[in-house]
Amino acid sequence: MAKHSHGSMDIKTQEKTFQSFITWVTRTTIVIIVALILLALING
Repeated sequence: MAKHSHGSMDIKTQEKTFQSFITWVTRTTIVIIVALILLALING
């Protein structure tokens, strides 16, 4: 079995994927909130 050294794995791809996910979630949340506000204003 190969020995594992803590902190030696290259995680650049995982970090990029996670950052993309967080950006997507943030933008989607903002769009949903804006849509809810517009619906509230239109239906008054």
